[in-house]
Amino acid sequence: MTLFERLKRRTRRQLLESSALFLNILRWTLLATIVGAIVGGSTAVFILALHGAIHFMQRFPYYFIALPVGLFFAAWLIKLLAPQASGHGTEKVIEAVHKRDGRTYPLDAPVKLVATVATIASGGSAGKEGPAAQIGATLASLFSDIFRLSKQDRKKLVICGISAGFAAVFSTPVAGALFGVEVLFLGQIMYEVLLPSFIAGITAYQVASWLGASYFWHPVEWSIVFNEAQFFQVIISGVVFGLVCILFIESLRWGDRFFSSFDHRPMLKPILGGIFLVALGLLGADNGLGLGVDSLEKALSGEPCPWWLWAFKSLATGATLGCGGSGGVITPIFVVGASAGSLWGQIIGADPAIFAALGMVALVSGCANTPIAATVMGLELFGPTFGPYGATVCVVAFLMTGYRGVYSSQILARQKSEILTAPLNQPISSEGKVTFEFASRKRYVRMQQILEDIMNWIRGVKFWRH
Repeated sequence: MTLFERLKRRTRRQLLESSALFLNILRWTLLATIVGAIVGGSTAVFILALHGAIHFMQRFPYYFIALPVGLFFAAWLIKLLAPQASGHGTEKVIEAVHKRDGRTYPLDAPVKLVATVATIASGGSAGKEGPAAQIGATLASLFSDIFRLSKQDRKKLVICGISAGFAAVFSTPVAGALFGVEVLFLGQIMYEVLLPSFIAGITAYQVASWLGASYFWHPVEWSIVFNEAQFFQVIISGVVFGLVCILFIESLRWGDRFFSSFDHRPMLKPILGGIFLVALGLLGADNGLGLGVDSLEKALSGEPCPWWLWAFKSLATGATLGCGGSGGVITPIFVVGASAGSLWGQIIGADPAIFAALGMVALVSGCANTPIAATVMGLELFGPTFGPYGATVCVVAFLMTGYRGVYSSQILARQKSEILTAPLNQPISSEGKVTFEFASRKRYVRMQQILEDIMNWIRGVKFWRH
């Protein structure tokens, strides 16, 4: 074969390869745009209906007294029409992607919409991103079935539905796209779905904004100057926020465990949960009920929050979802993180607004195991000067939570740390328990010896003082 013929064959092969890739890009651009538009429209309908119901209910001073009725209606509706739609939305979509190639059930979308509106409008502590993701994933799955797409294509479009729902709800198109491809696996990003997720997220955000659904975010002007002392503060803050993440995750598990003892009478659970939340609201803790967006906005603007808000919001969310209420977890995570960050900023003498923002993104990173999406969210919302601090606090909180998370169907693809290891390629949590083992027995014994030496030294100091 001559040199000219070899060059001709190679050029032909490269043209065929480039043409195939180009046609694939066009195909997924079209599919992702359609799914993004569908999800953006459905999310806008959901948000406008939810805000309308909240506005109507909050005209009454003690609107949260309706919680037992609202929670009972939501639990009854889900049990009657779509038992598989229970929980906080995104968790069920992750499960569908891993176990059923993204196949969902058509009734999930309307049932989840109505049940979530009933839960949150009556005062239940839950978010709106989970239902939006579940509604978007259901519509994406239905679209795939109508046009008889393959199982792999359906799975990709359902992931696009997660991204589009997140982006449309929080008005963060890039972070939403990354969230959809990062949340499925702990330690692994699905690069093959990255382009359609971006297209779906941006399209959904634009459609939802055009229809009048948007979050309260507004440009924040902070003169953050990078210095070593403040950077060290941020690292310590990441450790604190990681502990807050663990408390929030355990609050959700507490809610599931406590109300599971009433499984023999399932419709009693929402009534008991509603009475519990009403009692707390009447005691003056009603700031932690509902979406809590007002408290979030105050914390991010630097206004003081009740010191107990972050703890009560965690408890209220666990009770709401554990007793059968419908809703997501990211909005409560925002409120918990911002209120805890504001309190921590006041304790260390720093700007409460800055640490409220740091706490918000850190809690998303640690609770959902999505440090990249949380970091990009911080950049989208708070500007480029927020980047170094936001990235640091997100990674530290992510490491501090260990092998825990609010999405128990999330698959562990990579170890978080060489200190602690957990079984790979299976859900991070099985039956509500976090299983791990120390990577090195010798290292563990050495750590134990160091802790014992510290305790002995403390005892010696106390003895010397007496």
